Amino acid sequence: MLKSKTFVKKTRSGGIMKIVREHYLRDDIWCGSEVCTECKQEESVLQKDACIESNLCSFPHYLLPDTNVVLSQIDILEDPLIKNAIILQTVLQEVRHRSAPIYKRLKDILHDKEKHFYTFTNEHHRETYIEREQGESANDRNDRAIRISTKWYSDHLNNKGLKVVLLTNDRGNKEKAEEAGLLTYRCEEYVKSLIANPELVDRLALTNDDKNEITSSKVLFSEHLPLSRIQSGIKSGTFQQGTFRASRDNYLEATVFVHGEGDDSTEVLIQGLQNLNRAVHQDLVAVEILPLNQWVAPSSVVLQDEGPKEDDVTEEEEAELKSGLSGVASRKPTGRVVGIIKRNWRPFCGMLFLSQIKEATRHLFTPADRRIPRIRIETRQAATLAGQRIMVAIDGWPKHSRYPNGHFVRSLGSAGDKETETEVLLLEHDVPHQDFSQAVLSFLPKMPWNITEEDMAVREDLRNLTVCSVDPPGCTDIDDALHCRDLPNGNQEVGVHIADVSHFIRPGNAMDLEAANRGTTVYLTGRRIDMVPELLSSNLCSLRSSVERLAFSCIWEINDKAEIVQTRFTKSVINSKASLTYAEAQMRIDDANMNDDTTKSLRGLNRLAKILKKRRIEKGALTLSSPEVRFHIDSETHDPIDLQTKELKETNSMVEEFMLLANISVAQKIYDEFSECALLRKHPAPPPSNYDILNKAAKSKDLVIHTDSAKALADSLDAAQVDGFPYFNTLLRILATRCMMQAVYFCSGMDSDFHHYGLASPIYTHFTSPIRRYSDIIVHRLLAVAIGADSTYPDLMDKHKQSALCNNLNYRHKMAQYAQRASVAFHTQAPSLTVEGHSFNMFDKVKVTISLDASNVQHQKIRMSLVEPVISGVSVAPSEPEAKRAKLDR
Repeated sequence: MLKSKTFVKKTRSGGIMKIVREHYLRDDIWCGSEVCTECKQEESVLQKDACIESNLCSFPHYLLPDTNVVLSQIDILEDPLIKNAIILQTVLQEVRHRSAPIYKRLKDILHDKEKHFYTFTNEHHRETYIEREQGESANDRNDRAIRISTKWYSDHLNNKGLKVVLLTNDRGNKEKAEEAGLLTYRCEEYVKSLIANPELVDRLALTNDDKNEITSSKVLFSEHLPLSRIQSGIKSGTFQQGTFRASRDNYLEATVFVHGEGDDSTEVLIQGLQNLNRAVHQDLVAVEILPLNQWVAPSSVVLQDEGPKEDDVTEEEEAELKSGLSGVASRKPTGRVVGIIKRNWRPFCGMLFLSQIKEATRHLFTPADRRIPRIRIETRQAATLAGQRIMVAIDGWPKHSRYPNGHFVRSLGSAGDKETETEVLLLEHDVPHQDFSQAVLSFLPKMPWNITEEDMAVREDLRNLTVCSVDPPGCTDIDDALHCRDLPNGNQEVGVHIADVSHFIRPGNAMDLEAANRGTTVYLTGRRIDMVPELLSSNLCSLRSSVERLAFSCIWEINDKAEIVQTRFTKSVINSKASLTYAEAQMRIDDANMNDDTTKSLRGLNRLAKILKKRRIEKGALTLSSPEVRFHIDSETHDPIDLQTKELKETNSMVEEFMLLANISVAQKIYDEFSECALLRKHPAPPPSNYDILNKAAKSKDLVIHTDSAKALADSLDAAQVDGFPYFNTLLRILATRCMMQAVYFCSGMDSDFHHYGLASPIYTHFTSPIRRYSDIIVHRLLAVAIGADSTYPDLMDKHKQSALCNNLNYRHKMAQYAQRASVAFHTQAPSLTVEGHSFNMFDKVKVTISLDASNVQHQKIRMSLVEPVISGVSVAPSEPEAKRAKLDR
């Protein structure tokens, strides 16, 4: 059956276009139930024994949730207890348009065979499709479509001993369903009727009616303006739109980053609970800039929410906030939040702190992330959850409540347990770490795998070359290898050979989409979360020794002065002759008795690398010391048993130089071929204010650091030496890293500034680590098309899609970096120095005692107490804000 709609549309040029939309209806769409004998069914999804113990429904039944129930109660639907549910096409489409994260979670439920959730395409079924009536809103039409489909299912299964229960929290929808004789309950009613799992009640998100019950009569916050008022205010310039960023150190302070054209972006300071007006970290908000005479400076006070008993800010808190304010000169644009444009809420990890009231069911949840406010939840299992890491979701934040209201999602395990804390760390940094799905694994090559004659026919055979890899100890995902050999003309041939991951991961399949979402491999202490399945990362793509592997090679002819004579790129087959650690490679280079081909290759590489590095530094490339620690892990318990600072050798620098050279060469090639859609990487120059901390540190030793260019900074750091303090220069370089901007991926057609400040390079990309970075896979695809080794596809040449991909990659890389730091911090603890009653200058030597402060289970730290300050020069007492900060022990 075919239904069609015809309408006319005016084009931009003023013409009229006739549009015909056809909608096909069928009568052979099956219901998905195991008990049905009428429908032609390929495979049953809904079970015939759909029984669940309930005080309301003592009979077998299927659940049919409406859109709002799916959106608000997804935690309930995900619970293993809830099975046999019908998700209408209408509901699926609405959820997709209204919430991408919940849509993904719903799709995961539908793919889980244990859940027995069935998608019914009611919009194409002849008996359930309805057209929108004149004057009927889209929402009312969809509610009616849901009721019609529920009625059809009820009639269809009426004689088969099964009923259909419509779950809706919409009062009007429920009344109309009951009038039509449908079996319908509010989600809360149904969940509270379940006998098998009473704890499921804790996972209920609060409805609007529930939210009003947990609030006081006193209004604490201004009403949020409606979206229409916000939009007109932004258009007129009355309001500004930006991302809300809460302070880690002061819960009464935040900034709103207002995006402008080009570099014209500003930060608006927000202070005080009323001005923060219920915004949560990362929300998109509208702010009103206050008059100039109300602008203030950022507070230097560290102020953590201790959870006052009353639902308003105490006078002491407001006074403490104001006590940390600085002078007029440091005032910043200050404003207040007038409305929320888009919430960015997610389930938060943390701990429950029990109410002191006996038998209370309402408790405060304290998130692990200090930027998130405490959340008030109801639970009947508080005693069980005490001492556990749990997840809680925010349901809403009424204007009468000091804290947002939320609900319990799930328990993660005991606080302090290594596995639990790692899970918290991954969840809090939004690191995808679930097992690879069967859909992803289905695209892996079948084993045993071998290089075929077809592969060899389109590749250069480089198996005869003396190729070797040099990596950290224990590395299994080896994605780069090198070779160096003499040419008859006196020059040298150098090759960087990179694992050809793009051969195995084809555009658009499930494995490609998963890798694009993950963005990067994440390295934690004792654990690695791969971007691609292990069969590729540690086997087929890993350039291990003595096995043939597919590679993408960048090969140069280089003269004695390390100048590039010519460059070529080729898909290849290699056979690595050795997989060495940095120490093993260094030992070969240094041992005069070793003169085999691999050692000669390493010596040639090392000699050229030194010249390349010297030339790079002369151009202004920065060498910023950032010592990393390496953990020694117990092979049985997987616990860290020792740690040491990583020792850098010449071979570290050798590998680095040729990886940089390959990245630069490839960047130029793909930009020359695809000027609008090349994926590149840039490093912006820091604004002058970023160097304040570095200048202050240097000035403490009567030194001057010039920061007007990367070259000036590099030269200043080289000259910054203090007699009798050999570690000073290293400390200064570590401090300089904190001044740097974040390097980011971008699409060449969407930006004009390509420069990489830290490397002093006019163009740069990532080509050398496709096993662990998705950016490199895209660069491989671009390069392959550029040299005619592979075909292109639409998304690769779409600069807008490339730009969106870059945004995700930048986010994933940033969160991976934070997660890795947090993992090291968890195993080493973050030190905190008690300095009350002492005066000292930056870089003074001190003697401390060290102890573990476990008073706060969520934020344990190493406490260092000052014993003997050995003060050089004149003592200067800390300023009042610094003393305040010291007293509050941050």
